[in-house]
Amino acid sequence: MEAFTLTRKEMADLLLALHGQNCCEPLQVLQQAWKKSHLDAYETGSSLPAFLSTKLPPVLVKLIKGREVKGFSLQEISALGGLIEFSQMSITSMQNWVKRDFRPYFDCPKIGKKYSLNQTALLFIIDDLKSSLDFGSIRKLFDRLFNKPEDETDDLIGPLELYNSYTTMFEELAASGYRLLDMARPDSARRDKEAVMEQMLHEASEPFLKVLPHLSDEQTEALRHILFIAAISIRTSYFHSLAKRYCHATLFLNP
Repeated sequence: MEAFTLTRKEMADLLLALHGQNCCEPLQVLQQAWKKSHLDAYETGSSLPAFLSTKLPPVLVKLIKGREVKGFSLQEISALGGLIEFSQMSITSMQNWVKRDFRPYFDCPKIGKKYSLNQTALLFIIDDLKSSLDFGSIRKLFDRLFNKPEDETDDLIGPLELYNSYTTMFEELAASGYRLLDMARPDSARRDKEAVMEQMLHEASEPFLKVLPHLSDEQTEALRHILFIAAISIRTSYFHSLAKRYCHATLFLNP
């Protein structure tokens, strides 16, 4: 069966809708995402068989039924992560992050026995950043963003807001036709390309920084750099996923 796939921006929209910060309901976000990737089925009148052949994890069925959701178990977060394109999330990895590598941020679930929507977004952020950075570096970035892990009120920007910001930024750059990490250039041209990339990332980050006037200049620049890193990490995740797929294909087809 075909998997139900979401872009990172669509996942951010879904979490925002669940949090009551989106103009759409969660079901509408899912409907729009599925329709966007199945335009041919809609045009040919075959949307019903196409949807019937789509695999739906239990957590998605819960959302489709319109149940109120304020938090998720690790199992559910893993299932949601599996819907994100190019994602390599696993429940084993998340258990290690929660219990060891990033324990202060997950020391206790925020919603009963489940993790909050902000904690869910934080796990997705970790999954993106790990494609470019080691865990020590990620923790240092989090120290600058979130101050006291146990207190969400002193964050420079909340995890959910951060996740939405850099995924939106990435999709806007992609829609403009700009391809991050376009290499294969001579040295001089490569330096020019890097300068253009930095300028475009700088401009793309401005709308997200302007809505945070309480930040100092130093904090604003720190957040800008983190948005850069996260947006580039999405592209890196694609390369990692592509490399693994070719590796698996080689091992399977060429024993």
